[in-house]
Amino acid sequence: MTRIAFLMDPLDSLSLKKDSTLSMIRAAQRRGWEVAFLEQQDLLLQDGGIRLFASSLRLNEPFASSLDPADAAALTADGTGWHSLGEAQLERAGAFDVIMMRKDPPFDMEYVYSTYLLERAELDGTQVVNRPQALRDCNEKFFATHFPQCCPPLIVSRRHDALRAFQRQHGNVVFKRLDGMGGMSVFRVMAGDPNLGVILETLTDGGREQIMGQTFLPEIADGDKRILMIDGEPVPYALARIPMAGESRGNLAAGGAGVGRELTERDRWIAAQLGPSLRERGLLFVGIDVIGDHLTEVNVTCPTCIRELDAQFDLDIAQSLLDAVARRLA
Repeated sequence: MTRIAFLMDPLDSLSLKKDSTLSMIRAAQRRGWEVAFLEQQDLLLQDGGIRLFASSLRLNEPFASSLDPADAAALTADGTGWHSLGEAQLERAGAFDVIMMRKDPPFDMEYVYSTYLLERAELDGTQVVNRPQALRDCNEKFFATHFPQCCPPLIVSRRHDALRAFQRQHGNVVFKRLDGMGGMSVFRVMAGDPNLGVILETLTDGGREQIMGQTFLPEIADGDKRILMIDGEPVPYALARIPMAGESRGNLAAGGAGVGRELTERDRWIAAQLGPSLRERGLLFVGIDVIGDHLTEVNVTCPTCIRELDAQFDLDIAQSLLDAVARRLA
């Protein structure tokens, strides 16, 4: 029997309404795979090998069939009966066929240490999705610059003079931290903005950290499209995240509304530009962000939007992902 472990955030922190990892767990359960759960604290190196404190995990009915939070709430008064969790057992990482790295950012040093441990687990024959080295190498903002033919004009710098010059040249720009997520610390700056100085001071931590500037793309009004890539191939529909009134960020975490759309020719072209590199690096599941005709980010750590696209287009993206995992196991 195939054994798969999900390294993720605490179960009580998940959004039962939209968490994509729950779709993956359900897909594995439906395939008859043995599912286990662990957190970062449950990874260790001992006696020259990687060990895990892993707990068996099962989604309970009717939540397992519907993934409907109302069904979860109906199971127990406190809403915790949607899953059954066994006692943690110390096992070799190599006892698992697959480890799915689904820990949300922040991408801090503890995250980096986890990739070191997971990289050693690969030496025991375990398939880690996504590959630990690629998680370290492919910063979600900076990795997009590997495909300049797809990107808007941009700059990466910590020098205020260079960042100011970029803003003067393009007028309407966006500045953001390289380690941000969910639309946090994204600033739109227009010509004559008196807050430019304090924005740059804040984002660069007084000139100590590199940040990114991009030209503002007015097509954001039509949505920041999340395109999911499985083993280098795009899911045929994107989730366009439409900014709420008065906002220039489409992130769902920033109040954006998700509207499914079929991929355009340009979307498919961008996906084709990235696909070979993603496959080569072992990035099996990736979410790329496209505004208008331009690639803005490549999300590799814990891509989401499975649940929204599944619901709108009657898909089963998690099963497609596990199909790709199974092919690699074979």
